[in-house]
Amino acid sequence: MRHTKILREYDPRPGESVSTLAWEYPAQFEVPEHAHGSDQLIYAISGMMEVRSGHGLWVIPPQFGLWIPSGTSHRIRMPAAVSMRTLYFRPGLKAGPRETCAVLHITPLLRELVVEAVRLGRLRSSHNYERAVRDMVMGQMKKATPVPTFIRMPAEERALRVARGAMEDAGRARSLAVLSKEAGASVRTIQRIFRRETGIDFESWRRQLRLAKAVELLVAGRPVKEVAFSVGYRQSSAFVETFRRTFGSTPKAWMRRLADRDGG
Repeated sequence: MRHTKILREYDPRPGESVSTLAWEYPAQFEVPEHAHGSDQLIYAISGMMEVRSGHGLWVIPPQFGLWIPSGTSHRIRMPAAVSMRTLYFRPGLKAGPRETCAVLHITPLLRELVVEAVRLGRLRSSHNYERAVRDMVMGQMKKATPVPTFIRMPAEERALRVARGAMEDAGRARSLAVLSKEAGASVRTIQRIFRRETGIDFESWRRQLRLAKAVELLVAGRPVKEVAFSVGYRQSSAFVETFRRTFGSTPKAWMRRLADRDGG
């Protein structure tokens, strides 16, 4: 991931472990590319965010949050209105689960801790209650389950149009021939670009896209059959088998394990 100018206005000040920000964004608002001097957890208590870093894309509904290490360039788009809450951690705390961006399942407890941290505005090491909130947030984040919703986007203009077209109608599953024609390129050209820029062919890429969308819907409580249809599968059995090959278990078993790990 490439880096850009580092913004430090929201970094924790001396004596603070965590600083916070609450912001309301209208639909279609875009936060331009930037980076921070502190690690951060961005979380929308309502609305969905699309976060891009380099050629990576994360689609983040309210059940998820995104951990972004300090210095990582990223930009954010709001497809609809978003109520965002952000925690900025002093890098030395090593609050997150890893050194790269990661989508985390936000449990009800972690959600309330984030809301409380934002209400307080800052978490100081010298203040007993604020330090306790900080430690609980960090503890919950370190054991939060990473959720595989990362999608590598092509950079080439025509292939990017194909990718966006596939994202807009995951349930309709228009053929690559139709999407390529709309983008002004041949199927062979699009396949070649996808292999070069994402490392996989278009259908494999679309399968990843569908599974990322499926995870979002499953975590939101949608039934497996409904999820299968929503992401373009005519038969739920085909969706379940694809999910099992990717995640190592059926959707229901994966959701039970997610609940056990985040609740235990």
